[in-house]
Amino acid sequence: MYELKSLAKDGIQGALERAERYRLLNEPWQAESICRDVLGVEPGNQRATIGLLLALTDQLGTAVGRGFAEARELIKTLGGDYERAYYSGLLCERRAKAHFERRAPGSGSVAYNGYREAMKWFEKADALKTKGNEEAALRWNTCARMLNKYPELRPAPEDDTHPMLE
Repeated sequence: MYELKSLAKDGIQGALERAERYRLLNEPWQAESICRDVLGVEPGNQRATIGLLLALTDQLGTAVGRGFAEARELIKTLGGDYERAYYSGLLCERRAKAHFERRAPGSGSVAYNGYREAMKWFEKADALKTKGNEEAALRWNTCARMLNKYPELRPAPEDDTHPMLE
């Protein structure tokens, strides 16, 4: 095994800027690695925690489920109720999108449930927002547009079969 190199504290700001750049370049694995390095030096760094959370959710489309549980745990460490609600919604939205894009049998109803859960989190975040912060409303609208646009995003049909009695 290789021993990882530790970052110097005075390099954290630059490292976080680089992580954001890698996310914009659609290289979430690189951003994830950098955020883990920062958290190794500053475990409570909220910017690195959010960066790691976003990098993990960026990868949900390529490997559904990979990182979801870790991202959910990271949300618990965020500093405020708004942040926890907003990023919970974002996590659910991105997981729903990943399921929908797979187009597997039943993925439409799984994605539907994910989008609806995301919308509930965004409503909670919107109630906690600071003046001028419309992030949660914008995300809620994105989910609503997805549900309105794609008819395959619907709840699973109710099972109307009755179990046989012996």
